[in-house]
Amino acid sequence: MNKSTAIVIGAGVGGLASAIRLAAKGYAVQVFERNAYPGGKLSAFQQQGYLFDAGPSLFTQPQNIEELFALCNQPMAAYFKYQSVPVACQYFFANGKQLTAHANAQRLAANMHIQLGENAEAVINYLSRAQNAYQHIGEFFLNNSLHRLKTYLNTALLKALWHTRLGYLTKSLNRFNTRAFRTPEAVQLFNRYATYNGSNPYKAPAMLSMIPHLEMNEGTFYPNGGMISITNALVALATKMGVQFHFSTPVLAINRQQGQVQGVQTAQGNHVAALVVSNGDVYFTYKHLLNQPALAAKLLKQERSSSALIFYWGVKHSFEQLQLHNIFFTADYKQEFDCIFKKGTVAADPTVYINITSKMEANQAPAGCENWFVMVNVPAHKQQDWAVLQQQVRKAVIAKLSRVLAVNLESLIATEAILNPIMIEERTASYRGSLYGTSSNSPLAAFFRHANFTKRIRGLYFVGGSVHPGGGIPLCLKSAKIMAEMVPAPES
Repeated sequence: MNKSTAIVIGAGVGGLASAIRLAAKGYAVQVFERNAYPGGKLSAFQQQGYLFDAGPSLFTQPQNIEELFALCNQPMAAYFKYQSVPVACQYFFANGKQLTAHANAQRLAANMHIQLGENAEAVINYLSRAQNAYQHIGEFFLNNSLHRLKTYLNTALLKALWHTRLGYLTKSLNRFNTRAFRTPEAVQLFNRYATYNGSNPYKAPAMLSMIPHLEMNEGTFYPNGGMISITNALVALATKMGVQFHFSTPVLAINRQQGQVQGVQTAQGNHVAALVVSNGDVYFTYKHLLNQPALAAKLLKQERSSSALIFYWGVKHSFEQLQLHNIFFTADYKQEFDCIFKKGTVAADPTVYINITSKMEANQAPAGCENWFVMVNVPAHKQQDWAVLQQQVRKAVIAKLSRVLAVNLESLIATEAILNPIMIEERTASYRGSLYGTSSNSPLAAFFRHANFTKRIRGLYFVGGSVHPGGGIPLCLKSAKIMAEMVPAPES
């Protein structure tokens, strides 16, 4: 067996980062991707002159990508450029109030006082606590495996525990926010951050209150060329490092013998390697690639994260009141999450997120037009009739946006594409279309996420949104780093 060869299953962002890190470590890396394109959820398409990022639309913590280029001694500017975005989000509340949320704590606090009547000092204090929690708790637990003894022997753990307030684990995010702010708009705004890992703010722990730190203290950014430029840059870097890609080549099985991984099987035959990294959904990895349905079933004990229903609309109009990121809130946020996580359906008046990259680069849409990525949080697929649901949601979304923006939106839609949970599962092998694997709707959810390795099979590792530390671009990139730090240098 060639012990210097590593195989990565899946060319999602976690798989790409894994391939780069392993190549930098000295491995000869091959990536097998069942789709004809890289990126997984982080892909893009063009339709009638409109460019659409198909998946993730928020870019934070660019240092995760900068680190990959530094590791490979390559100038990032030759591959990838980005810019800061002054306004993190434009918020529209059901009572008619609006908020321009700057990606700056002081300016955000001032605007929340002027536009919402919220106490500015409360906002500053909240974001200060979020920064403290992220830097002293989040940094440790998000950058280290929670499934290895050495993590718990690290003296940095004591520091993290010292800063962990009991309320972060015993209170829900909503309860925490209700005590932090006096206005319902501020509570709703900061409750929204539970959706960043597909969770319910009325059940998820207050520990998630650290998430706003990434946007409002560290900043929000835009990759030049759209989010797809992240994928393109990582593919180019991996190729520069000698990584070989095999697209339209699904892996059929992970081969192992006597508890040691042996490589993978594709339609073209067996590919030998002593190191295999799965960037696929961990449930499908166990069920299909390892043929271990019983172990796969154990993973289903954890609640799935939410999914998404996305409308890609080419809009024949330019809206001055909209920003790169926009949120149109529902009047009853709790009911919306009850529908998603308890009833398995979508609220009659859902919260709507709109991303418009043509606000940053006009060439993303025809002149005078905008490319709208319109997303509604929905439950993971459990036999719902999505053909019916998406029509109901489409009607509700168009009615809401037409009312708030004072236009006949239906008449302005020049082109349309739709992505629902069934399609998300089919295209990205995300079980039930859940965007983040499991939810964080319990205090210890992070500790129940699958590890980045398995003791059952030596040489087999896991990265991506369905394992530790979680979903979203920053965490997928961190999962690759955690994995690579576990892997020994290749034998010559």
